[in-house]
Amino acid sequence: MSEKPLDVIFEKYLSGPRIFKDREVLRPTYIPENLPHRDKEISRVGLILATALKSGTPSNIFVYGKTGTGKTAVIKYVLKHLAEKCTELGVSIPNYVYLNCSTVNTNYRVLAHLCETLGVDVPFTGLPTDEVYNRFISALDSKKGLMIIVLDEVDKLVDKDGDAVLYDLTRINNSVLKKARVSIIGISNNLKFKENLDPRVLSSLGEEELVFPPYGALELQDILRERAKMSFFDGVLEEPGVINLCSALAAREHGDARRALDLLRVAGEQAERMGASKVTEEHVKMAQNILETDRISEVISTLPVQSKLVLYSIYLLEKNQASKITTGRVYSVYSDLCKMVDLETLGERRVSGLIAELDMLGIIVAKLKSEGRYGMTKKIKINVPIKQIKDILENDYHIKKVVNYMPPPFQD
Repeated sequence: MSEKPLDVIFEKYLSGPRIFKDREVLRPTYIPENLPHRDKEISRVGLILATALKSGTPSNIFVYGKTGTGKTAVIKYVLKHLAEKCTELGVSIPNYVYLNCSTVNTNYRVLAHLCETLGVDVPFTGLPTDEVYNRFISALDSKKGLMIIVLDEVDKLVDKDGDAVLYDLTRINNSVLKKARVSIIGISNNLKFKENLDPRVLSSLGEEELVFPPYGALELQDILRERAKMSFFDGVLEEPGVINLCSALAAREHGDARRALDLLRVAGEQAERMGASKVTEEHVKMAQNILETDRISEVISTLPVQSKLVLYSIYLLEKNQASKITTGRVYSVYSDLCKMVDLETLGERRVSGLIAELDMLGIIVAKLKSEGRYGMTKKIKINVPIKQIKDILENDYHIKKVVNYMPPPFQD
């Protein structure tokens, strides 16, 4: 009887060289005992939250900086050590709640999660938000003590559902709570996020403000070396090339430590799958291609529907070999698509802004070119594999309705 194909694959994998001691150390969710090059930020957050050791209420903190600069890791690191110190001193440990607003992205969901933390059942939908808020207040006051609420990617919450819950939570200590207290930590990757906040929210949330700078290539090398010791078996990494290349590639992307760790982990996984005894620079290059494909897929699939329609318009023009793809031509196709799916058609200026956003994300390239006496025009082309755009967008509910649409011929 012949072996089953999967048995052969599994046996080959199990008999191959051992690469990882603990691959979870390279995950962004892992919080190490040491955070290199973040001593200043750790000290600052620690000093603010130390108020809890004397049963005080720490100031609200607003932390921002680009993705992968250690914001979440530092906050979780300090809160973990704060809890340990409270236990050591016999002080009441703050009730700590971490919410990622990329998924908990409405005022109702935030309050419902806070209620659940306190043991209060709230239906997934159906109650007025004010009722959920009142249940949270009542439960929190009955527990007494301090609650520290971390709102990671808080800009996603505000973008989707406004800042009403932020307004309530940042002012909750002044008049609403009698026996309990709340301290808010907001984290954002968007450096311009503050511009969208109600000034009253900003003044309360930003009592203490921290900006996390990007890591440099040498700092990323230190981070990777420390994690690599815990993650890989001795002698597995081709040194110093693998660490240096991962660091250089991540430094090029605004000093993103998360990106550097992902590159190192996926490079190790590639070596493991190929049965290699060492992780080499070639495996890092393979990892870069894999992660870039994954990143593009995630970005495209999570675009708002209007942006998807604009991108699909560009795709259709390129697919049908339009000699020039300009903002005007994109807008013409986009308008037709909106009518076909019964969606509001945005103005040409707004669509031009969406094209600029797609350019900024690297999905397309949109360059201003001189047309002589006709002035300047924007020439557009797709900057990622065209099949990838087709496969992702044509899974969208709205775009499924327009897959047979053919752009009209344009005269040059």
